[in-house]
Amino acid sequence: MTSETTETLQLHDPRPATADPRRWLALPVLLTGAFLPILDFNVVNLALPAIRDNLGASASEVQFVISAYAATYAVFLITGGRLGDLFGRRRMFLTGVAGFTIASVLCGIAWSPTVLVAGRILQGLTATVMAPQVLASIRVLFPAAEQGRALGFYGATFGLANICGQVLGGVLVSAHPFGLAWQAIFLINLPIGLVAFVGGVLYLTDSRAEHAQRLDIGGVILLSLTLGLLVYPLIEGRELGWPAWIIAMLLASPLVLAAFVRFEARLEARGGDPLVALHLLRSSDFVIGLVMALAFYMLSSFYLTFAVYLQSGLHRSPLAAGLATLPFATGFFVSSLVSPLVMQWLGARTLTLGFALQVIGFGIVMLSIGGALPQSLAFGLICGGLGFGTVMPSVIKAVIGSIDPRHAGLASGMMISTFQIGAALGVAVIGGVFYGLLGPHPQTDDYAHAFTIALGCNVVLLAVGGWLSLWLPREPAAS
Repeated sequence: MTSETTETLQLHDPRPATADPRRWLALPVLLTGAFLPILDFNVVNLALPAIRDNLGASASEVQFVISAYAATYAVFLITGGRLGDLFGRRRMFLTGVAGFTIASVLCGIAWSPTVLVAGRILQGLTATVMAPQVLASIRVLFPAAEQGRALGFYGATFGLANICGQVLGGVLVSAHPFGLAWQAIFLINLPIGLVAFVGGVLYLTDSRAEHAQRLDIGGVILLSLTLGLLVYPLIEGRELGWPAWIIAMLLASPLVLAAFVRFEARLEARGGDPLVALHLLRSSDFVIGLVMALAFYMLSSFYLTFAVYLQSGLHRSPLAAGLATLPFATGFFVSSLVSPLVMQWLGARTLTLGFALQVIGFGIVMLSIGGALPQSLAFGLICGGLGFGTVMPSVIKAVIGSIDPRHAGLASGMMISTFQIGAALGVAVIGGVFYGLLGPHPQTDDYAHAFTIALGCNVVLLAVGGWLSLWLPREPAAS
């Protein structure tokens, strides 16, 4: 789900925009780089039951299909943006598109869960090379008078990708094109990627930052190790019976995190370019924003648990499951378009409104699944989607208002990386709760109970996010 507004990393590019004559032909090509990662996240969730049945995957392997992608994206996101600064955004965009397409083919021909997870990690890695170049290139290609229109198309891409993901994913898995089942959701990226690559070669103009920041390889390694030591045990521990070595990995995670913080502090003290700008954490508003973003994006587990509940619990087809999720995607699309206007009126309290809508909406979904409000599922999903679309574009704008404008790009990158860490943890922790409650031989009622409890965990986290939003000052309203 990616995703989201990852390209805000490069807003600090000092170069003035120039009116490239091919800019409107280049725009659809660039937007493909924002569209593909989000589309892929949604269609994968709908295909998880089919993947589990076809490959004989365990519950933990199914969780890794999502969390491995999200964790990789989180770690390498900022580095991907810096690669564009250093080596040229056109070159990195084309490299990312080619790599993402190859990784999608690897996923589509995967013969085992291990190969599929490896392909997903490669997808996440190449997406971080592709996605950060999109907004940076828009800022360079379009003059100031046209940037608002171009960015409007950019914002609408996210909602469109969510809707397409629900419908297209269900159609592909249900229709079995060319005799394929879940494989089609990955192989569909092949023609899209080829068109985007050719379009990039023909229409994209290269650009790079005048003063590019250096790569923090040590920080990437330590942060990757921290997340691996945390996410892997949380997903795998339940099925393995929590052996001593799994517990040791969990205990080692905060130690490696401390080593990461020390490494970053020393690098910053030497005048280097750390992956995480620790001085930003001195702002209490920014820290609140990071915690809020983490709680918000742990909602990624909803896509997993709802798809499994509908298909494995209610025995609906992937298409029917996709259509059942469409009210949420529609609400997200609509609210993402109007949230900038709401942000102008309410400032940071737009986040409080968004979190409240999600708590109410998903609370109604829980009551509907539980039988108390049996006809209210679609309404609850619409309300939750409206809340999600309200928070998603607003959280960065509200929180970045507390940061020196010189560091807006770094702060945005840290915020969006936190989103992806939240996505990985949501699947690991709340997905673990869901599968733990199902038991070895679940019935329909067991699926409903497990989904309700798992969603209840998300509602609690969203309520915490809403409470935290009240601590943000009212001043950071969108300009």
